[in-house]
Order: sequence, then structure tokens, then C-alpha cells
Amino acid sequence: MFSRILIANRGEIAVRIIHTCQRMGVETVAVFSEPDREALHVRLADAAVCVGPAESARSYLHIPSIVSAAEIANVEAIHPGYGFLAENAHFADICRSLDIEFIGPLSHAMEAMADKSQARAVAEKGGVPILPGSDGPVADDDEAIAVVHRIGYPVMIKACAGGGGRGVRVARNDASLRSGLVQARAEAEAAFGDGSIYIEKLLDRPRHIEVQVLADNHGNAVHLGERDCSIQRRKQKLCEESPSPTLDGRTRRHLCEAGLAVASACGYTNAGTVEFLYQDGQFYFLELNARIQVEHPVTELVTGIDIVEEQLRIASGEQLRHRQRDIAFRGHAIECRINAEDPDRNFAPCPGIIRLFVDPVGEGVRMDSHAYSGYVVPPHYDSLIGKMVAHGATRAEAIARMQRALAELVVDGIKTTVPFHRALMANHRFTNNEFDLNFVDEFLGS
Repeated sequence: MFSRILIANRGEIAVRIIHTCQRMGVETVAVFSEPDREALHVRLADAAVCVGPAESARSYLHIPSIVSAAEIANVEAIHPGYGFLAENAHFADICRSLDIEFIGPLSHAMEAMADKSQARAVAEKGGVPILPGSDGPVADDDEAIAVVHRIGYPVMIKACAGGGGRGVRVARNDASLRSGLVQARAEAEAAFGDGSIYIEKLLDRPRHIEVQVLADNHGNAVHLGERDCSIQRRKQKLCEESPSPTLDGRTRRHLCEAGLAVASACGYTNAGTVEFLYQDGQFYFLELNARIQVEHPVTELVTGIDIVEEQLRIASGEQLRHRQRDIAFRGHAIECRINAEDPDRNFAPCPGIIRLFVDPVGEGVRMDSHAYSGYVVPPHYDSLIGKMVAHGATRAEAIARMQRALAELVVDGIKTTVPFHRALMANHRFTNNEFDLNFVDEFLGS
């Protein structure tokens, strides 16, 4: 096991990683930008190195600064968390070329999954269902129209290098297809430096369900069940739960087997998440996220497995400690993302000073956060300040515990998404499992 690692991230995920490292006796080195000098992850780490100014491109995304910090701190490995450099294959290669282990998959697996159209081909080769669509990127508008006339409207125009909903458009006729192609290419080029796009059939009312996988460097792999992430706004997840309340046992088994098949097909190692769309009893591969996910705590609560610990053990060369038959799933867990945003102003970011921050306490409640009383939420980064997670023997009990926890949480001084989540937990369509990816738009418009 490593004795000292660097965490190339900030916020709640950096704090989360530090907590596991402390329990395992692994020293941690934090990196921080100038505005994050007083951040909680900096205070909790054994050492900290400033990597630049507020701008992410000159700090958390600046590979020379991160690598220099790792060499100065004499670490054996780097944990990238999620976001920033977590899925940057070039960064992973640089780390390993300097004999610093990258706590994540090998670069070839990241590259195979980074291009969404290529990932579709890998999944299909592994025998996993994919949505009808183009065979790779479409060269021009004529080819796109030919594809759509073959599979039928409506369709999604999607960036090959996409993520976070950028470079995505919906087309329901030839006119919207042509305009959507222009818009998606331009947005993809601006966001990713790659304007290539592909076409995929649009499902009208799908669920977004993902499978957590772990794979070591010795050929062993397991799944940790699935998470339902269908509560989304602008393709950004707001609330997640495990297990999915909509799957029967047979479908769940096949879905999780498909997740393992995708991981195997691309030679994946470490922790990863295989995402699917599900509708009318059928699931289709969406993408593989080559990193730990924001919503990993719900899986930890239903399995009792610390995913960060497993990441460290796999990266250090150990074999998986669990076999599939030994993994037990207990109860139900729900996570609400607490963002510094104002739901009454179209979820506008609300940076500022948190005058008072009080965590809820009680059985079955977990709060992963980097916030504290007096903390200044900076305007430069993602607005996530914490994740409230509730676990119960049943989904109803998990919802009840979440309602209590949200009522007890105090974040004074800024607007947050807590009122949205309180309303969500009381909504009959949510509690009755009558929702899909369209739910939040319909909920907010009601």
C-alpha cells in the first residue's frame, strides 16, 4: 500500500479521499489554488502545495504544476478524484512515466471510452445493446440525414468528445436536424476542441441507470449493483439512489452483467461506472465514466464497501478482496446534491460566505461536504458544496430519513438547492417511482 499520495482535486471529493486515507494510515498531500488556501481539504491533509491562481487552467488543470507538486511532496501516487484531470489519459501517462502511480484506469481504457462513438463500438463488440445510430462520426449533413431516415426521428445529435450535456441537440425533423448539427458541432469544438458528432436514436421517457464496477490488474472484476440517476436537470444529476426502484431482479442481473462486459471489452481497471438508458424493459449502453462518481456514497451504503479504499488497493497492485458471490446488498440509499445555487432563479450560482453550517446527525444519515461556518464559496468552480446521503431498510425509510436530514441541515448566508430537494422528497411522483429523465422539467414547470 502507498504511504503517501497527492490528491489532484478540491472540495468534498478531496475531503472524502482524505478521510479514507486517514483510516488506512496513508499520508495525503493536498493541492490548492489561491482562493482555496483556507479550504477544508487543505486543513485536513498532512501537507499542501499551492498550484496556481483561481483559474482552473492555471491551477487544478495545469499538469506541470500538479506534477511538480507531486515531485516536491515525494508522493507515490496521485488520486484525481472526479472532474479536472480525472479522465485525462495524457496526465495518467505522464504520472506513470515519472513512476508516480495514477489511481485510476490505464490510459488505453480512458482513450477507448473518451470518444463516445468509439465507446458505442466497444460496447457493441462486447455484446451490449446500443441505441440505433450512426456507425461512428458523421462526415456531413447528408450522411446525418441518411442515418436519421434509416432509424427514424426523434434523434440526439451528440459530440463524440462530449460530456456534461455539451454538444448535444435533439432533432425531430430535417430542419431541426440541420440547425442542430451546426449548433452541436460549434459547441463541441468550443468545449472540447473536437467538433465531430454522431447520431443516436432518442428515447422519449427513459431512466438513467448506471452500474458501478471494480476491476483489478489480475483479471478480476465485480459489480457493486446499480444506481438510478434519472433526477436530472440540463443533463446534470441532482439526486441518485441505489438500487433502482424500477428494475426487476432479472433485468438488474442482466444490466450488471452488461456493465462488466463493457469494462472487460475495453480492458478497464480500477473503479468505473457504466451508464445506460432504460425504457420499456430494455437497456442501452450510454457511456463509461473512467473515474469515481459523485454519487458513489449510495453504493457504499448499500454494500458496505469503501470504493476509495478499493481504488487505492487496486492501484497499489492488490487483487480484489471481494468476489461477486460475497457482495451483499442491504437496504436503500438516496443522495441529494447540495449546490450553492438558487432554485428560484433558474438555479443561478450563489457564491458567498456561509455564515453558519450545521450538519444533520442521526441514524442512516451521511453528509460529505467541504463547507463550514465562515467558508467562502468561490465563484470559480463547480457549485457543489456537499452531498446528503440517507440509508434505510426500505426506499420509504430512506426518503423519510432524507426528509429529516434536509430539515435539520443549516446553510446560512447563501442560497442552496435544499428547498428543491425538500419538495422533491415530498412529491408523489418521486415517492411512487413515477419519474424519468423528463421529470425535473415537468416538476419545475408545475
